[in-house]
Amino acid sequence: MNPVTRHDARLSLRELTLDDVDAVHAIYGSPEATEHLSFSPRSREEVGGIVARGIASASATPRDEFAVAVVERESGQLIGYARLALDPHQQRAATIGFALRPDAWGVGYGRETVHLLLALAFEGLDLHRVWAARSPHNTASEKTLLAAGMTEEGRIRGHVFVRGAWRDSITYGILRDEWQPAGE
Repeated sequence: MNPVTRHDARLSLRELTLDDVDAVHAIYGSPEATEHLSFSPRSREEVGGIVARGIASASATPRDEFAVAVVERESGQLIGYARLALDPHQQRAATIGFALRPDAWGVGYGRETVHLLLALAFEGLDLHRVWAARSPHNTASEKTLLAAGMTEEGRIRGHVFVRGAWRDSITYGILRDEWQPAGE
């Protein structure tokens, strides 16, 4: 599946380009945007490497990672970074994650991003299962994942070492036969 393009009324997912480094750095370099993520704010150089790896993954055969830009359709601005990675330990399964610019929070873009990722997984890749994880303190992500139709599945204790301490993760999952395309 190359290249990735997914659209809904307000957002699009598209492949990353080198021109996206500054926009992704506005997210991954932000203490506010990374507060609940599994890493501390990244430097512009680190983000450049992340974007370059995302671009390289788009031409891999077989492709097992989909790192994409989340773009506001009306303005054309990159407002987020999203990732779907095939899970090598499960058949026809993947994990998803995303981060949005703080000024794009609170208007439903998170839920729409998850819906677009699930459409990629289930329609585009014919997967059986998708899972996601969040920080226990990220209640906005909890609401987003539940609103997108995912089910809370449990807690992974001591899952992520970030900011000098081990942190738990709350996991969510959805199966193909549970998924409802947006608008249905």
